[in-house]
Amino acid sequence: MDLFEEVVRMRKSGERGALATIVHTNGSIPSYESSRMLVREDGSIAGTIGGGCVEAEVWAAAKEVMQLEQPRKMTFSLNQDAAYDAGLICGGTLEIFVEPVLPQPILHIFGGGHVSLSVARVASAAGFAIGVADDREAFANSERFPMAGAIYTTYDEAFQKLRPNGSSYLLIVTRGHKDDMRVLAWAVRTDARYIGMIGSKRKVISVYKALEKEGYRADEFERVHAPVGLDIGALSPEEIAVSITAELIAVRRNAANLPHKAVKLMQTAVHHD
Repeated sequence: MDLFEEVVRMRKSGERGALATIVHTNGSIPSYESSRMLVREDGSIAGTIGGGCVEAEVWAAAKEVMQLEQPRKMTFSLNQDAAYDAGLICGGTLEIFVEPVLPQPILHIFGGGHVSLSVARVASAAGFAIGVADDREAFANSERFPMAGAIYTTYDEAFQKLRPNGSSYLLIVTRGHKDDMRVLAWAVRTDARYIGMIGSKRKVISVYKALEKEGYRADEFERVHAPVGLDIGALSPEEIAVSITAELIAVRRNAANLPHKAVKLMQTAVHHD
């Protein structure tokens, strides 16, 4: 199996994994420099870096690498230590670089207005694939959104065709409360990695309360980023797009200092009762 072809296939199909490569050797080792092993999310492997305990340790590390989405370099000394069995007592050392194999993140934007267009441009430049949904064909078309790989002219069509997963980011920027509620009601019960909704705190709280009356639990909104975007004082559509894209990147890169706006907002909502 060609490992690089398999990596391309995995990324296109939305699968995660990790690729381990021997990047440096010294002395006698049971493999050779540039040997590679691909570990898929289900634990299956392709290729080899020599077998034995080293491969087992790298397999375990690969699972963490794909989860944290951060690469790792591992160094092994294959001396006479009995901890290395299965023929790995070779007297050499090797360094192995383990890097995540991740699908391209895709941002599905619900709403095709000015802010949506600016976000699509900035997020696309930042490496996100783009999808757009709007019930107005004048706002949801390839001429307006040439960077979009998928365009939906009704929200129901998007709900039916999309299967959000850990590489999916959902942004709700529709033209009214009613559509915001429809999209949010669908979004919070998907496996999307990110859900963001534009609007003031008052608007967001009113949408949450309306959906709670329809049977949604308050904790279903805890992972929603609303009001959307990092607080940089943005005013224009272009500035708002930068703040939203910055938040998308922070989520994608597991930034430790990302504010928990949703929890604070729900606490605020309680005080408004």
